[in-house]
Amino acid sequence: MLTERARILLKTLIERHIAEGEPVGSRTLARHVGLDLSPASIRNIMADLEEMGFVTSPHTSAGRVPTPRGYRFFVDTLLTVRPLEQNALGEMQRQLAPDDPQKLLSTASNLLSELTHFAGLVMTPRRNPACRQIEFLSLSEKRVLLIIVTQEGEVENRVILTDHAFSPSQLTESANYFNRHFAGRTFDEMRASLKAELGRMRDDMQALMTAAVNAGSEALDGQREAVMVSGSRKLLDVQDLSANMQNLRRLFDAFEQKTALLQLLEQSRAAQGVQIFIGGESDTLPLDECSLVTAPYEVDGQVVGTLGVVGPTRMAYERVIPIVDVTARLLSNALSYH
Repeated sequence: MLTERARILLKTLIERHIAEGEPVGSRTLARHVGLDLSPASIRNIMADLEEMGFVTSPHTSAGRVPTPRGYRFFVDTLLTVRPLEQNALGEMQRQLAPDDPQKLLSTASNLLSELTHFAGLVMTPRRNPACRQIEFLSLSEKRVLLIIVTQEGEVENRVILTDHAFSPSQLTESANYFNRHFAGRTFDEMRASLKAELGRMRDDMQALMTAAVNAGSEALDGQREAVMVSGSRKLLDVQDLSANMQNLRRLFDAFEQKTALLQLLEQSRAAQGVQIFIGGESDTLPLDECSLVTAPYEVDGQVVGTLGVVGPTRMAYERVIPIVDVTARLLSNALSYH
């Protein structure tokens, strides 16, 4: 537990360090803290904060800088979030007006990067669309083209290899049966119902239906999340990150591979509101100089993905947090409009 004076000093130190990027000394704190404390009293409190792991001294004669633990305490208990200015909010609403859903996601990623000057991330929703109808088309003696039309009007094609040849009339009959009994369902749902239906079908139709559901599941249900990354090059201009190129390369490798980012964003999907990962708190971004601010977004009240910002630990959290939060809310509204 920190005393009130220690909390005020820690808050002031972190705010000065975020603003100026330099270690903060006792004299600077004495000028800005607004407490009737001597430099000696401030130094004693700073020594206690350092012993507790909230601040550290990069050099023996310099001031102090926050540690990841200090930033975590600051974000959780001391931070005062500033609401967005009305003109900034209006511009965000204009850019995230209801439009093509895929364009909305890329717009949100770009917007996060432009507003924060860091890297913007958007995890796209897991694909599991319902099937409106299918068609079968014979390609050769034992090769059938499966044409899938989703409820959203997207078209996917898959080639099915069969044990024997099907006539055009058999393919039409099978497609009509499929559309009559399974239209409007996802392929996962179809798979569960298909077992009950197989006993009523001829053997040749059973094999074709099973192959169609397997191929359709691979084509649609297999399209899992992806991560859109915008503005990663902006991190090259962040001195706290570019000072260590080896660590920065590790971060860019995470952007490139995206698997680890997906795991971290997946954790945030179940959370309520904004989540903040500071420094090495996450194995995904194991950099003390790096933080991730995330928020889930919804479609019709159901969480379908996560978005966020990757930047330096020394970021203006009071400004970044509302940008991420508002972007998630506006994206949810725009996607739910469709």
